[in-house]
Amino acid sequence: MNAEEIKADNNPEDELNASDAIQEDQLIEESNDELNQDKSEDAEDPLKVAQEKYIRLYSDFDNFRKRTQKEKADLINYAAGDVLKDFLVVMDDFQRALVANKTNSDLDSLKQGFELLYAKIDGLMKNKGLKEMECAGQDFNPDFHEAITNIPAGDDMKGKVVDVIEKGYFLKERVVRYAKVVVGQ
Repeated sequence: MNAEEIKADNNPEDELNASDAIQEDQLIEESNDELNQDKSEDAEDPLKVAQEKYIRLYSDFDNFRKRTQKEKADLINYAAGDVLKDFLVVMDDFQRALVANKTNSDLDSLKQGFELLYAKIDGLMKNKGLKEMECAGQDFNPDFHEAITNIPAGDDMKGKVVDVIEKGYFLKERVVRYAKVVVGQ
């Protein structure tokens, strides 16, 4: 049988079915092509997703770094604010003392005023964690003391602090100022 006889034997419904089959084959091929493209896009997609995540993570870290730098700078710039605010009270007292001393000739009240101001400053410093070093008569320790000079001393004072020129201070167990001392030799 040749192609014309087959066509003659086929009824019109079979011709429609054949054209439908051809269209279905074309649709399947197009779907396969789309799937192949989707697969290649899916293969690239994890890479793109990873790159986007990396970019977001890098941006977040950069923002975090900038924010912490700004917070650190603010902390450094304004760290003394609380202490200075507390010292304003003492400064006000000093101003009142200066005004009062212009007209006051009583030496005892002047001494008492200075003692009160010193007590106020000392209390303020202690509240902030500042502690005075006890040096006189102790062994010289270069971690806490700065030797200004050595003087001849008896056997019991060799290597010990004989005199304190300038007091040393701790701020919560950390040396803020070394004591300037005279050491016996």
